Amino acid sequence: MRIWTLHPRYLDTKGLVALWRETLLAKKVLEGGTRGYRNHPQLERFRALSEPAAGISAYLIEIHAEAERRGYRFDATKIGTPAGGLRVPVTQGQLDYEWKHLLAKLARRDPERYQQARAIARPETHPLFELRPGPVEPWERIGKGNTK
Repeated sequence: MRIWTLHPRYLDTKGLVALWRETLLAKKVLEGGTRGYRNHPQLERFRALSEPAAGISAYLIEIHAEAERRGYRFDATKIGTPAGGLRVPVTQGQLDYEWKHLLAKLARRDPERYQQARAIARPETHPLFELRPGPVEPWERIGKGNTK
């Protein structure tokens, strides 16, 4: 499960569809609707919110908006009730780590999108997140071959 800090505009089709599906699963977990993935580290930043399910619903809104911009039909009724005006802090180190991770995925899956993305010096965060200085977030699980 990967709930990207990056703005969903950078994802390829496969990544955007996976993000929608995985975030809906995360929402179900936060609502207590499933037993799987309850301890997944990607959920820590949402669990820290006063209303975790409303926070993840706010996250889903932008994924849905990106899907609409691309002409995809994601079911908006699955979003739920979002928290208004919510901003979740995230570190620059986390954004940088995810950017490198995404570029590696794009290089394999979508070379054209990769060429466009690698020219971006400062990728934007998903609108839910507020960028602050700092290293990779402590909840991030560094994959094989990657470093903090």
